Amino acid sequence: MNDFAKLMASARRLAILKLLASSAGYSANEYLLHMALPGQGHNPSAQDVRDDLAWLWEQKLVQVDETGEMMIAKITQHGLDVQDGRAFVEGVKRPVPS
Repeated sequence: MNDFAKLMASARRLAILKLLASSAGYSANEYLLHMALPGQGHNPSAQDVRDDLAWLWEQKLVQVDETGEMMIAKITQHGLDVQDGRAFVEGVKRPVPS
């Protein structure tokens, strides 16, 4: 993965965490995340979203359940800390102070 692709992936992962943090029940399925990401300035493929969710799960930033072929993600406390800037994980862009 080149540097620009890494930068895009890290920003997209932060956007996913922010979307989950703001959703009811702190969770959403991969389809809803894929549909919401363009509103956050990203245009990922469906496979990009699946890959990001798997990566975030490996980092323990989200819990993932698969029902049939659909992934459903729920942000963890550690994921909330990362999206708020209270913790840092290499591969997720740090949020800009507001």
